[in-house]
Amino acid sequence: MSIVSLYCKVSFIVRQRLRPSARLLLTVRHFLRALLLAAGLAPLGLAAQDTVRTLDEVEVSTQRAPSTVNTAAPTQVMDVKKIEAQGAMLLSDAVKQMAGVTLKDYGGVGGIKTVSARGLGSQFSAVTLDGVPVNDAQNGQVDLGRYLLGNAAYVSFSQGQEQAPLLPARAYAAGNTLNMETAEPQFWPGEHTKIKAGAECGSFGHLSPTLMWEQRWSRKLKSTFWANYLRSKGDYPFTLYYTPSHRDSSSVERRTHSAVWMASADGNLFHTIAPGNTIVTKVHYMRGFHEFPGSVTLHSVAVSGQESHEEMAFAQTRWRVERERWQAQLMGKASLNNDIYDDTERKTHDTYRQREAYLSGSWHTTLGRGFAMSLAADASLAHLGSHHNTALNHHTDVTRSNLAAVAEMVYSRKRLSVRGNLLYTSIGDRIADIDSTPAYRRLTPFVSLMYKLGDATTARLFYKQSYRVPTFGELYYYQLIPWDLRPELANQVNIGVTQLFAADSTAFSGQLTLDAYYNRVKDKIVAKPTGSMYYWSMENFGLVDIYGVDATADVQIAQLSVRVNYSFQAALNHTDPNSRTYGHQIVYTPRHSGGANLRWENSWVNIGTAAIVVGHRYFGHQNSADNRLPAYCDISLSADRSFDLKLGTLTLRASVQNLLDTQYEIIATYPMMGRNWKIGAIYEF
Repeated sequence: MSIVSLYCKVSFIVRQRLRPSARLLLTVRHFLRALLLAAGLAPLGLAAQDTVRTLDEVEVSTQRAPSTVNTAAPTQVMDVKKIEAQGAMLLSDAVKQMAGVTLKDYGGVGGIKTVSARGLGSQFSAVTLDGVPVNDAQNGQVDLGRYLLGNAAYVSFSQGQEQAPLLPARAYAAGNTLNMETAEPQFWPGEHTKIKAGAECGSFGHLSPTLMWEQRWSRKLKSTFWANYLRSKGDYPFTLYYTPSHRDSSSVERRTHSAVWMASADGNLFHTIAPGNTIVTKVHYMRGFHEFPGSVTLHSVAVSGQESHEEMAFAQTRWRVERERWQAQLMGKASLNNDIYDDTERKTHDTYRQREAYLSGSWHTTLGRGFAMSLAADASLAHLGSHHNTALNHHTDVTRSNLAAVAEMVYSRKRLSVRGNLLYTSIGDRIADIDSTPAYRRLTPFVSLMYKLGDATTARLFYKQSYRVPTFGELYYYQLIPWDLRPELANQVNIGVTQLFAADSTAFSGQLTLDAYYNRVKDKIVAKPTGSMYYWSMENFGLVDIYGVDATADVQIAQLSVRVNYSFQAALNHTDPNSRTYGHQIVYTPRHSGGANLRWENSWVNIGTAAIVVGHRYFGHQNSADNRLPAYCDISLSADRSFDLKLGTLTLRASVQNLLDTQYEIIATYPMMGRNWKIGAIYEF
């Protein structure tokens, strides 16, 4: 047998029998190459018996998640391994255990899920897919329950702003950024097609089949197609407490009129034109239906008749060129959102149609002597047409233009890195039936400093000013038209430290972070649901001061991984010293929250457990006993096992959520699901 044949045979065996990491694959490839070279130099004369063939190389992914160490902005990352280990399905599942993040969940699978961080509110959180910003017409907020993690490489959350060479200007404008990056397919030598099919079922009619198809068309062209269908009856039991203290009389009720279904399809094309020259294109479509059970009170267990139909479609592309001294990026997106809200009791039929075109360009270059410069500019045009009950003769037609431009300078030398930028924002609205339209313009600065105290210790500091203009949903939705609603202006200060530690002899490694922050928000916009989750009440607070601390610990001991986080947050209303609510905690903001994850991987069954602990909150402006929501602890347990079969790999998973059947509410009068279970299977071939 020739050495080349031996090389091919060993490669085939490795490809069929093992599922190691990309680093191990690279090591195996180098070992085989070295073996082939050594045999060629030896006087065996065997290689001359066959014709030498060019072999395919193992592909190594170039996707790199943001650094959690070498950054002045606190950054948390959940990669695909953690996503799969926790059985996370929705984008909201990936962020609810991150430090400093508050997830507002309006109950069950179909409940609206929004994210806010450090008391700034959900509108300060920019949500991006592959770096391209997401916008949502419904309620003016991005519902994280609409986005699934089936084809994600990682999810990252950066306070202040993500610190990367090529960012769109809109990412600089946000108070914090949540990004989900689509996984680029990787193939073994000679492999061209990969299929992943799975299904999950669970309590209360939960069913979710999924399909992933990855195709390698050539060395430069690859694609992925992912589809998922999700449905749930959502008719879970809950405990109705007759007093806010949850200590007096109660009864067990059941959620009704809370069914949901959602179908999603996502296609991606990865084209490598040349080394350092790539184009990634995504096409996404989602259609869904939600029944809203409404708020729960003593005399009204459920409000029936409210439901919504949603449709979302967008296409986006990202062209990136990377050279030794400069990088450039061009992104474009076109999106369409259709939302229909019906209430048979109130005889209401509302439709909302939003169209948006978005274009962004970024450029980064190194100037020498440790200096680098970045420029970025975004332009978008969004149109919202809303039609309401014809008997009320109300129609709203508004178009918004948004221009943002930023210039950034970076100095990096040895242990020190200093970064500063200045962002210009210009937003104008044109309303069809109103002559005078609002216009918003602002310059906002950012400056950060990072210093390495040693090989394992990093200190950081940043200051940022963020300017947030009220959204379509806050300004123009029917029944909620506070024409005098003012933009928010937030000043953010953060100081923190990261400590790495490792001990090779005991396979022990880990990372500790500690950050203290102060946010001062002028004219803060606070949103509360009214009698329906679809209609909201908006108002400005004159001044809010937010003080807090975030701490995380991430430890790996052999096959045991432990992650713990804790957050303290005092978000105080300092608008009017003569008001009875002066110095009170703002609504739905816990002072204490935290979580823990533990996972043990072994050759039998991988075991994981997670806990989320949230202190008491207030759903009214006054911090009184009548407005207080009790603290809660939500514990889950999961297990999974993979089997290597002749034609692929079969993975079985099972989990129990809310193991202790804790009865709690994140939003007042919207009870969360108690104990529930899920089982699933995924087959890859």
